[in-house]
Amino acid sequence: MSERRRRALRALTPSKTAKRSAPGPDAGEHCAPQPQAGPRGREGSVIKAALYEDGRRASTHDSLTQTFRQLRERPGGLAWIGLYRPDPAELHSLAGEFDLHPLAVEDALEAHQRPKLERYGDTLFVVLRAARYMDAAEEVDFGELHLFVGPDFVITVRHGAAPDLAAVRTRMENSPDLLRLGPEAVLYAILDAVVDGYAPVVAGLQNDIDEIETEVFGNAPGVSRRIYELSREVVEFQRATRPLAAIVGGLTAGFEKYNIDEELRRYLRDVADHATHVTERVESFKQALQDILTVNATLVTQQQNAEMQALAQASHAQNGEIKKISSWAAILFAPTLVGTIYGMNFDHMPELGWMWGYPFALLLMGIVCASLYVVFKRRNWL
Repeated sequence: MSERRRRALRALTPSKTAKRSAPGPDAGEHCAPQPQAGPRGREGSVIKAALYEDGRRASTHDSLTQTFRQLRERPGGLAWIGLYRPDPAELHSLAGEFDLHPLAVEDALEAHQRPKLERYGDTLFVVLRAARYMDAAEEVDFGELHLFVGPDFVITVRHGAAPDLAAVRTRMENSPDLLRLGPEAVLYAILDAVVDGYAPVVAGLQNDIDEIETEVFGNAPGVSRRIYELSREVVEFQRATRPLAAIVGGLTAGFEKYNIDEELRRYLRDVADHATHVTERVESFKQALQDILTVNATLVTQQQNAEMQALAQASHAQNGEIKKISSWAAILFAPTLVGTIYGMNFDHMPELGWMWGYPFALLLMGIVCASLYVVFKRRNWL
């Protein structure tokens, strides 16, 4: 968080870092729900359901039924319900109680939605893609978060480990002046947490890109595969961050239209600045990986050319040796041929009774060998 932002929030909120480090009563909200035994039981996907009045927690409930009853008994309160991968029955129960639009409920059940902002009457439906960087695996883990924000309720539906909504709830409960601003303040805090969660991802991706640059110029094996995998993660991260500008812009327009507190609008503009910075960094990562891929392809081509040149030189040298061997074999074959013919010992052969036949055969062998030697020498075979 920037220094300017710390000064702006100091009047309403304690340090965000301190809030997030505090254990808080909702420390389990970022984990998958665990079944609890007992007569009352707890609805499987309900992580936390609480009612707030005047910026402070008035009651906490283990079931949606209790939350509905308390909200009806206390008009003007704010119900904040956190769900983790709810089953259709639970979400349809919420839809009937808070008049949620069927299309939004269907999106929240199916998940795998793109980040977006839609308004159904007095209810906002927001889809966010949270992300966290896994140091051990050196990869990005994406989560999906659906929010229903109405006049007196906030419903969060998570499909993944991120973001840590327990920290967001703790932050808001420690900032009653901010929570007193209503459901829009909770929406801002969650959006702020999602955008702030992108910072470690950006740092992790930057570190991976730096390592890949070193591997590319070091001719490390498997670097092409790592470039491809990291490019896919960057593209997926870009899909999560690019729609944020439109979402924040839509929220800003709505805040102005419905006369939301000016201080809250300032915070939202600060989130927009952070989201824009993240989007620009991700775009630069995509371009950097494209450049690295081009450089790697060039280096691979150069290496292949060098290997082909070395093979060509080796083949040329081998051809030269073959020429020498073939030349000497041809030279030695000539006297062998003459000697073989005159060694057949037939009775009726020319020159068998000639006194100069033997010297003539030797001379013929020498002339043929010398002629072949001269021919091969002129052709640089020898």
